[in-house]
Amino acid sequence: MLPSTSWVTAEGSRRREKQPEVSCSMSVSCTVEGSHRYVLVGYSQTKGMGVGKFLSSEVFSVGGLRWAIHFYPDGLGPEDNGGYVSLFVTLVTGEPDCRALFDLAMTDQRGKVRYKRDTISSRFEPVNLKGNGWSWGSIRFIKKAALERSNFLQNDSLFFECAISVVKTRTVTPIQWSIPVPTSDLGRSLGELLRTEMGSDVVFVVADESFKAHKLILAARSPVFRAQFFGDASVHLLRWLPGRPRARHVHSDVYPTIFLRHLLAAADRYWLDRLKRFCELKLSEEITEDTVADNLTLAERHRCPGLKAAGLEFIDRCLKGGCSCLSVRS
Repeated sequence: MLPSTSWVTAEGSRRREKQPEVSCSMSVSCTVEGSHRYVLVGYSQTKGMGVGKFLSSEVFSVGGLRWAIHFYPDGLGPEDNGGYVSLFVTLVTGEPDCRALFDLAMTDQRGKVRYKRDTISSRFEPVNLKGNGWSWGSIRFIKKAALERSNFLQNDSLFFECAISVVKTRTVTPIQWSIPVPTSDLGRSLGELLRTEMGSDVVFVVADESFKAHKLILAARSPVFRAQFFGDASVHLLRWLPGRPRARHVHSDVYPTIFLRHLLAAADRYWLDRLKRFCELKLSEEITEDTVADNLTLAERHRCPGLKAAGLEFIDRCLKGGCSCLSVRS
């Protein structure tokens, strides 16, 4: 997911880019398989039916579609002069543009020995079906003379097997569970640790005031604290910023706005980059004619390019608007 972006408008208000909406779905393809065995008794009585005439199995169902095996004793096409028998599987009723895999063969009486043409099997690649009446098979399945000499013709009977795998594709939308998840209260919990001093292991000394905090939390937020805390257990902090508001922010990200400038300076000293950027943003939002000069000085001293750019843009707008009450210090 893309991160949101914050920026400061010309009027100094903060706007946040809307998070992009993300959704998910997937298509699932599977096969529904089935087979049918067709027995033709009295083959000799079918000879001379005529080219294009066929005998049909019962209609059977696979994958919600209805099929039939068609056997042409004198062949399907007149160009063969009845020298071949033809064998096809036909879609009797079904949906257009469906797909299926076929394996159509002639077998012995026990179904152990199989005879089929290479062109009559599509076990590895589905065939696109065009609609009702569509047939798939072999016009020249086997010569009639070869068939009548073979062991496949037993007791004047022939046996055929057709295995069909119908490809089914559906779109699946993942279930969206509506289970409310409360927002994190980690900041409040850590702030409560500071208030109660439970488990504290370091003492802050600010002017005449001292209070307890937690090394692990402070060290995790500042590499400077991380280095200092492995020395003396008493850490002397900046004199110009009351200690409890500063430590409270380090613990819980809650700040009093009147300390923004001093908080930014302390954050810069102790490498609290997120706190520094946050103060920079809030100061940029609240630039006035009375604060712009001090903000520019602060930005230059503590390397705050965003605050500096906001101050210069404010001055530029004031000059273009004919404002004469700016007091810019050199």
